[in-house]
Amino acid sequence: MSLRIYAIAYLIFLYAPIILLPIFAFNDATIIAFPLSGFTTDWFTELASNKSLHAAVKNSLFIALVSAVTSTILGVCAARAGAMHRFRFKAGIMGFIMLPLVLPEIIVAVSLLVVVVQILDLGLSNWTIIAAHVLICTPFCIAILNGAFQNLDPAMEEAAMDLGESRFSAFRLVTLPLVMPGIISSMLIAFTISLDEFIIAFFLSGSSPTMPVYIWGLLRFPASLPVVMALGTILVALSIVLLTIAELLRRRGLARAGVKDEGGFL
Repeated sequence: MSLRIYAIAYLIFLYAPIILLPIFAFNDATIIAFPLSGFTTDWFTELASNKSLHAAVKNSLFIALVSAVTSTILGVCAARAGAMHRFRFKAGIMGFIMLPLVLPEIIVAVSLLVVVVQILDLGLSNWTIIAAHVLICTPFCIAILNGAFQNLDPAMEEAAMDLGESRFSAFRLVTLPLVMPGIISSMLIAFTISLDEFIIAFFLSGSSPTMPVYIWGLLRFPASLPVVMALGTILVALSIVLLTIAELLRRRGLARAGVKDEGGFL
């Protein structure tokens, strides 16, 4: 009972600032403080007319979509190799691939900035951010897809090959449909991580900022804080929806594989 109370208190402490977002997003005042002065939806209306924000949102959506698709494809390849094949130095290679999970993002960002600008002599653009986001999203995709591939019996794919299918067609017709819930879940998680990521985008963005970088710029102007609150409310709602869909797909995949659910994202 005491552990449950501690867990509830911890969650309240952790998510209390997020609960304040919609409260101040509908508050009729530019000062973020209590008591509230009134109810308004003007800050959301201002979001709809902000052309610079729209451009930043388009950049973030493009970067997040390309990063999610690319990292999920790489995650499928790595998770399939790690779960269904044996090869030399397997543990070391998989550990090296998962290394970005434990590296501080500021270290990754500075290192990539040096590589891109000083070594490769390339300009900063959306593609440099995409490459960095693929680097940090791929380990998350592998972690999600590992469970999907480990629940499969390799004999199913081998049986399809014995019946005349090629290795690729056996994977496409047998394995891929079985792990599809995990693939969609992985893509949604990667999309959410890329959409919300700030530190790497701040270092590697060129003349076109992403949405988190643009929001950081708004924080320098106190009058724009309610607009940031309104945008944050929309982002939190979108993140909750995406994570919920990813969790439902993960549970559906486990149910189809006949595996007991031992916990997940939510």
